Amino acid sequence: MKTQESIKVVPARYPLRIVGAGVALLILAIVVQSVAFNPRWEWGVFARWFFDPVILEGLGQTLLLTLLGTVLSVIFGGILALSRLSASWLLRSLAWAYIWLFRSLPLIVVLIVLYNFSYLYDTLSIGIPFTGVEWASYQTINVLGQFSTAVVGLTLVQSAYTAEIIRGGFLGVDHGQYEAAAALGLPAWRRTLRIILPQALRTILPSGFNEIISLAKGTAMVYVLAMPELFYTIQMIYNRAQEVIPLLMVGAVWYLVITSFLSAIQYLVERALARSERRSAINSNRTRAFTSTATTTTATQEPVHAHLS
Repeated sequence: MKTQESIKVVPARYPLRIVGAGVALLILAIVVQSVAFNPRWEWGVFARWFFDPVILEGLGQTLLLTLLGTVLSVIFGGILALSRLSASWLLRSLAWAYIWLFRSLPLIVVLIVLYNFSYLYDTLSIGIPFTGVEWASYQTINVLGQFSTAVVGLTLVQSAYTAEIIRGGFLGVDHGQYEAAAALGLPAWRRTLRIILPQALRTILPSGFNEIISLAKGTAMVYVLAMPELFYTIQMIYNRAQEVIPLLMVGAVWYLVITSFLSAIQYLVERALARSERRSAINSNRTRAFTSTATTTTATQEPVHAHLS
């Protein structure tokens, strides 16, 4: 009886990977040495200002602007996305024109125009156009202050991008899902919220979180309004103290903390969605297997009943 020879498995070798990893580690060591041991970075100044109450107050303004801009842009962007998907040509045209306009304009231009809005219009009135009917009137200078101008400007621009992300998510859902939802006889709003939106979220969320991260960094543009958010606060301090690089590093690290936190939330949400999708797929496979077994059992029992009769 011949003995079966054992097969020796030799793992594949990739010498270029080892060389590439060595070069990457060498470059990383050079960068760390140049940053950590260069006294001109003034890490002592960085440590002194990092948790300063003035810096933290500016950080709070940045976080508040990010939160309000995100919530309002999701609401307004959702309305714009549904308008672009509407059967009404008027709603589609108006939504397309809005998105085209505010995706074309730089954020800094929108903020400056809004900040000088009181120069263009003394009052904001609510009434019927081209008539003397007027229900309410407000002084523009009292309506649009620094904070409100920043929130409105960020919302106007961000909602245009959010609308396209939401619209793309809805278009990514299979058309058969729309037909099946309509066949259930549910109202349109319920079909959208209960059936279409949960499926569209898998496409919307990754791009949506990227836009939230961009919005968090884009709040730095409101420095043109002389509003004491994080970047403007740092700018005022280094103009007075002449410690530009360490204070800019304070801002950079705080923005890294914000974006890292948002990225962690994105990872957890995407993992939860993937887990629920896998669970749905398993349940669907079990349902199909049960149905197939029941059908097979019924088919095999039919001849027995025929024989007995």
